[in-house]
Amino acid sequence: MLIHEFQAKSFLKELGWEIPASGLAETAREARQLAGELSCPVVLKAQILAGGRGKAGGILKASTPEEAELLASKLLGTRLVTAQTGSQGLPVTRLLVEKALYLRKEYYFGLTVDRNKESLVAIVSRQGGLNIEELSESEAGLINKIFFQLDDGLKNFQARQLAYFLELSDNLIKDFVARTRLLVGFFIENDLKLLEINPLAVTEDNRLTAVDARMEFDDCSLARHPELSALREGGQENELEKEARQYGLNYIKMNGHIGCLVNGAGLAMATMDIINHFGGQPANFLDIGGGVTEEAVSRAFEILLLDSQVRSALINIFGGIVRCDLVARGVVTAARHISLNRPVVVRLEGTNVAEGRKILEESGLPFTFAQDFEQAARLAVELSRKLT
Repeated sequence: MLIHEFQAKSFLKELGWEIPASGLAETAREARQLAGELSCPVVLKAQILAGGRGKAGGILKASTPEEAELLASKLLGTRLVTAQTGSQGLPVTRLLVEKALYLRKEYYFGLTVDRNKESLVAIVSRQGGLNIEELSESEAGLINKIFFQLDDGLKNFQARQLAYFLELSDNLIKDFVARTRLLVGFFIENDLKLLEINPLAVTEDNRLTAVDARMEFDDCSLARHPELSALREGGQENELEKEARQYGLNYIKMNGHIGCLVNGAGLAMATMDIINHFGGQPANFLDIGGGVTEEAVSRAFEILLLDSQVRSALINIFGGIVRCDLVARGVVTAARHISLNRPVVVRLEGTNVAEGRKILEESGLPFTFAQDFEQAARLAVELSRKLT
């Protein structure tokens, strides 16, 4: 679960971090009023649950209250399209109006989970404001990582190592270490997957300030944190993703044209990879999981085809706990309910595969069967191109 920048900064403020003076505006008039109260120049920042806002025109600077009102009127009510939102974008209903600061130096600071090393990791960079993934490829020497375990947390000496790498002045090191350790405690206690301060800046008066912030909480832990669940904003989420979550399905909307229904996250990722290998693009990630019901499979297939970008679908099932006949019955029920009108390629293997295939064959619906993984992906890509 992602939260908005203004919400993330509220947590940072509670933990003793400096943040720019700001206020939240839902109308252009409110933006003008806040700009006057904060003393221009100010920065208007669209509050959407996605990164890349600056490049998409979602972060604008205003020199006067009148300019703030004008810029706010152009942003509010629009849908901002960034590299992370997909082509439909996300609605801009609120702006964070923030006092513009003169920044002497910008850094990157992040906490996340490294699944390969089975540990947590603190990441800093001497250059902030940029995409950390791009920076790690082009300027790896600017980045430092320190790995630490959940039970131990980040030690004082490790936090100091991060401060030394950033070449902070002596009077800022103690401040950085104390705040960072509090932040790590917050990260662990609240089951975050990602926390970024980008940029973390040194201001003109030599203060460490969190200029932008991003927090993502683990959905699986929200039952333990009802106060965090209350922060979820449905209006910023894809409607199909919201519905899928109600059925316990792992569904993520993407920008391609080939819908995928798969059991198991690893197989789902491999399915998307092989679709790309043959020149196609997946329209979604959809893992129906292990203990899925026939009703959930049916709804999963409907959700997949409710995406108007889907030109063909690929059902790739390796039956184990999830039986092939259960999946087949769910798919047939959904296909009849929505009057299936797009080609569907099916590859079934594993538990009750003969029964599952028989159910699909006797349904009278236009399924195309594949014998193996590679053939299934190739067929799905070919069929999607026929509908362009």
